[in-house]
Amino acid sequence: MMLAMILAAIEGILGIGACVGAGIAVIGAGLGIGKIGASAMEAIARQPESAGDIRSNMIVIAALVEGVALFAVIVCILSLFL
Repeated sequence: MMLAMILAAIEGILGIGACVGAGIAVIGAGLGIGKIGASAMEAIARQPESAGDIRSNMIVIAALVEGVALFAVIVCILSLFL
């Protein structure tokens, strides 16, 4: 009886933790992609002739950051069910 009450309390806290973790992952990814974009625009302004290379590298790095953020959100959501 007491164990069931403890597990129910832990489950509620786990849900809050998963939501906070997913939020932190998304905020971190947003900040990271914003910094990537700002740095790429600054680099293009300094060397306009290499804009194509800079843009393609920016897109690859942004996709990798987005993938890591999606993975973190999925892990947070899965922690609710396991």
